[in-house]
Amino acid sequence: MGIVTTLRRVLAWDEAMLLSVRRWHRPMLTRLMRHFTHLGDARSWVFLGVALLAVGSAETTSLARLLGVGAGGAALLAQVLKRMSGRRRPSDGIADFEALAANPDAFSFPSGHTAAAVAVAVAWAGEGMVLGPVATAFAVSVGFSRVYLGAHYPLDVGAGVLLGLVGGVLARLVGG
Repeated sequence: MGIVTTLRRVLAWDEAMLLSVRRWHRPMLTRLMRHFTHLGDARSWVFLGVALLAVGSAETTSLARLLGVGAGGAALLAQVLKRMSGRRRPSDGIADFEALAANPDAFSFPSGHTAAAVAVAVAWAGEGMVLGPVATAFAVSVGFSRVYLGAHYPLDVGAGVLLGLVGGVLARLVGG
């Protein structure tokens, strides 16, 4: 089996997994997933970072720095890879498929929302008894919301997780 055949099978599985999530759609869950996606966008991270800086304590300033380096680095990597891969969003790549949320750009791979959320979770791990687990649960919710809403394929989210790990570790190394 050649690389092209393997890639086709992987992408077919990826599409099938995305479409299988449709069976979970319920109005209330859709509203919740839209909230997670909205809270995981760049504006929300910037707002949170500015709010942490405005508090002005050493602890909140450190959290803001970790957030900025982690989410910013992961999002930057995601945007570079999006332009390099050029993978179309599911609504553009699957006939008669409609996403349940507006797409922020034309490219799907990798998920920038997921990358930023995971980066913050990794960057904030160990920064308090509750902060790391809450940030991790939020990152999982953001990643799932991107597939649930049809903005990304599951592999896009998986790649976003990997980028988020890189961004979070980078933040711990240089921003902590």
